[in-house]
Amino acid sequence: MIRWLAALLAVLATAPAAQAENGGRFVEIAAVPSRYIAPPHVVVWLPPGYDRAKRRYGVVYMHDGQNLFFPGRSGFNKVWAADKSVLRLIAARRIEPVIIVGIDHPGKDRYRQYFPEAIYEAAPPALRALFDKSAGGPIAGNDYLRFLVEELKPAIDREYRTKSDAAHTAIVGSSMGGLISCHAFIRYPKVFGRAGCVSTHWLLTMPVDLPADTDMLRLWEDYIARDLGKPAGRRLWMDHGTETLDALYAPWQARIDAAVAAAGWRKGRDFESREYPGAAHEENAWAARLDDIFAWLLR
Repeated sequence: MIRWLAALLAVLATAPAAQAENGGRFVEIAAVPSRYIAPPHVVVWLPPGYDRAKRRYGVVYMHDGQNLFFPGRSGFNKVWAADKSVLRLIAARRIEPVIIVGIDHPGKDRYRQYFPEAIYEAAPPALRALFDKSAGGPIAGNDYLRFLVEELKPAIDREYRTKSDAAHTAIVGSSMGGLISCHAFIRYPKVFGRAGCVSTHWLLTMPVDLPADTDMLRLWEDYIARDLGKPAGRRLWMDHGTETLDALYAPWQARIDAAVAAAGWRKGRDFESREYPGAAHEENAWAARLDDIFAWLLR
């Protein structure tokens, strides 16, 4: 274990770094070694002043790293522009500077890597068969979380000046990335004290594909009731738009909100759930509301 962590830290220390500017500095790591998943490309964004300061910083871990910063790396030529959002909020004194860690998705294996295994394990056989067909391989959500919690985060905390406690560690993603963010938040409450679940695809499939006698949301309600726990200072953000795939989400999100509230979480204090009229299921829409997300989670 010690030898493996030393190798990972060596990768982080020697990764090529973009020149520091007023917009912060990027460190790209081509392939972070892992015992659990295929080595992912990771981009670390360090806020302006990091190299001159001695202070420590909170960290935001984000999925779908290809779509966070650089349009040329995005499959859609559009990005969340997560660094720009943090820069605006810092300038407005709405949040403290934070580090962003973007982890690439694994292409065709994205669905199975972002799939919350607690839901898979609770699903009846017919629903599991549907998930298996969509996944095209073993469900690997827990392995991905082990990579984040046991491998990547410890290395980031050692290499950079972070505030490593849960209160200063957030996890954020959209669609399936919203699902795995929720799963990480529930499964590892002492690691992730903030979660942003954006345009979350609670359905895990399309409604027309669900078996007629299946109440998919009941699986989520039971999971939340059993494992979410009390807020204890944690914060959970959820949202959705009203166009394209997001047009399906309002009734699903309403039941999730009710389940979170029933677990003792107060809306506006412990969790937030917002609808963005006219917003579609895509990166430009998520970029447009990222200031809201970060400002609420990181305030």
